[in-house]
Amino acid sequence: MSRQDARRLAVRAQLLASERPTDVVDTVRRLTVVQIEPTAAVAPSADLVLWSRLGSRYRSADLQAARDELSLIEVQGLLRSADYLALLRDEMAHWPGRGELKDWQHDIRDWVEANGACRLDLLHRLRMDGPLPTSGLPDTCEVPWRSSGWTNNKNVGRLLEFMVARGEVALAGRENGERLWDLAERVYPGDQVVPAAEADVIRSELRLASLGIARAKAPVTPGEPHLVGQVGEPAVVDGVKGEWRVDPAQLGQPFEGRTALLSPFDRLVADRRRLAEIFEYDYLLEMYKPAATRQWGYYALPILYDDRLVGKLDATADRQEGVLLVDAVHQDLPFTAAMSAAVDAEIDDLARWLDLEVVRTG
Repeated sequence: MSRQDARRLAVRAQLLASERPTDVVDTVRRLTVVQIEPTAAVAPSADLVLWSRLGSRYRSADLQAARDELSLIEVQGLLRSADYLALLRDEMAHWPGRGELKDWQHDIRDWVEANGACRLDLLHRLRMDGPLPTSGLPDTCEVPWRSSGWTNNKNVGRLLEFMVARGEVALAGRENGERLWDLAERVYPGDQVVPAAEADVIRSELRLASLGIARAKAPVTPGEPHLVGQVGEPAVVDGVKGEWRVDPAQLGQPFEGRTALLSPFDRLVADRRRLAEIFEYDYLLEMYKPAATRQWGYYALPILYDDRLVGKLDATADRQEGVLLVDAVHQDLPFTAAMSAAVDAEIDDLARWLDLEVVRTG
């Protein structure tokens, strides 16, 4: 297939073609995963992801309602539909992994075992009084968590994360920005657990359906993987080395594109290798770089036009002043008059959705 065929497959699979979805829960289910990321230079990433699909009918209250009803559940920073949890439970039951463990797996298993009394204490307190915030849970760890990063000595927080990975504890919501924890049995649905080998194939199939086209193998990355194994059908993309896998159900479907402004954490741009090879697009989230070295801005939004990623929007929501500050619209491809009009219209729609006025500073 051509690069254009591949791009259209990816865009349509990610629900970014002209026909928009209409339901929040079904959108997350079809995307497989939406990353939770608190940075809100424009809006929280999950809200941007859903707005770019659903349009201005979307309200953040819709997402909160789905989370309150446990139709959507956050697991290790990733939002998933509740029915997906059955595909993770067997893997959780065999934490930190099957077979021969790597050194780092031995280390975290040993640390959790060394703090077994604290783990049991947390389970007891959640059983009696949950859901509870991290600040409401005492630190009785005997062995502190050591790290060169911000998690150093964050004993309860790290132990809770590992208890999530073990399937014992789940994120039950948030209160005033703080995470609330409860027993997993109260949060996760009581669906039959899918055996790990079968679940791995189903997860790959769902992942490929949400991506449209992906590599069979890919480097390990935090969060949701980019690889899909041997599911789907093999494909070769003109001008790109190697074999791809495609979702056969989406082949031969008509395509009508549109314009969209994407979160920096959007799944369409998450696989940087695929982004470069198929979309021929260069992107880096620069909020961690010094301001003087940024090319595109602190929280630049990728701009999709039809099946191409054509630029980046450098914008900031100043809610105190009631404005969406547009510092720059970077053009990776020269904009035609039609492209400029479509991008401007999408910026205006973003501002209306945020209840802000557009102010162009650059």
